[in-house]
Amino acid sequence: MFTTAMDFAYDARTEELIATLTDFMDTQVYPAESVFKQQVSELDNRWAWDSVPVLAELRAEARKRGLWNLFLPGDQGAGLTNLQYAPLAELTGRSANLAPAALNCAAPDTGNMEVLAQFGTDEQRAQWLSPLLDGEIRSAFAMTEPDVASSDATNISTRIERDGDDYVLNGRKWWITGAMNPNTRIFIVMGKTDPSASRHRQQSMILVPRDTPGLEIHRGMEVFGYDDHDHGGHAELTFTDVRVPATNLIGGEGLGFAIAQARLGPGRIHHCMRSIGLAERAIELMCARADSRVAFGRPLAEQGVIRDWIAESRVRLEQLRLLVLKTAWLMDTVGNKGAHTEIQAIKIATPATVQWILDKAIQVHGAAGVSQDFPLAAAYAGIRTLRFADGPDEVHKNALAKNELAKQRDKR
Repeated sequence: MFTTAMDFAYDARTEELIATLTDFMDTQVYPAESVFKQQVSELDNRWAWDSVPVLAELRAEARKRGLWNLFLPGDQGAGLTNLQYAPLAELTGRSANLAPAALNCAAPDTGNMEVLAQFGTDEQRAQWLSPLLDGEIRSAFAMTEPDVASSDATNISTRIERDGDDYVLNGRKWWITGAMNPNTRIFIVMGKTDPSASRHRQQSMILVPRDTPGLEIHRGMEVFGYDDHDHGGHAELTFTDVRVPATNLIGGEGLGFAIAQARLGPGRIHHCMRSIGLAERAIELMCARADSRVAFGRPLAEQGVIRDWIAESRVRLEQLRLLVLKTAWLMDTVGNKGAHTEIQAIKIATPATVQWILDKAIQVHGAAGVSQDFPLAAAYAGIRTLRFADGPDEVHKNALAKNELAKQRDKR
């Protein structure tokens, strides 16, 4: 039971930002999508996608319109609540490869900036947070490993060992988003500082600059054949006797797991917000295709099965949006811990719902839907990864069910 009414109405500032961002998307971002794709393909190093001229132009325009760092609360960002940011993130999700980056609201930089803003020292913020906030560099978050089941973050085996005034890292990571991009200058690395400590106090986080000796990037990873180079690529990398100053530790020894949870909560809702925008665009494409194609003597839009898919898509998306808005409201009113169940719920519901909508949009497009001529196939591959990213479905379902069982026992 809630003692206060849930109010999802947008306030005046949010309405103004929605109008500004909608115009920016219509007049600047959508027309730039094909230009961005072309310019990235012409780069000598295609992983350096954020160095193309059209993105620099979009970023300058976004700053001018007051659309910069919208994701970050407090005076370092736009100072928006989660509920205020939700419709804005949704709009950027309609052009997921370009719009978030244009607004400096792209993962994994968003989560890394939140970590540095919340847990970093003054020196760490000056050296790394400031250039990230200015969009001068990129960053990566190195947690997932190939040799352990990373669905359980306490499994992490990378070692971070104290040696005098330094820490020394040894380990192997993969699926590290953005690591292929040469403009990614800093890595936040999660590893074990004390394997003998209690299960959730063994891990720590530390800053490792890209040019540190012993950090080696081996290869880019592909998702269903897509290398995702216009997001900076996912990489496999190793740390071999990588030595960094002890002052690079974030928050203190044993706090890595807690920091990761603080980072991933907002990250999960940001992913969900953007995914809703992606699904909205898929519905638009599905309807336009249904109106423009004729089969068996009738437009596809008059075929019963197509109308069923369109109706189901709208119903499922509206249900999902309300759940995400409720989660954002709870995060604002009772905090991330109080909204834990809802954060898990949207993480479970969003990829499945959006994947279903994308599948139907692809089906309406026929063979064109799986081609490079439409964004649907790449979007489908991307949304499928969300069933792993920030924790697989099964982990969230297990935790949510445990909480529900405990709550029902208490009621009985």
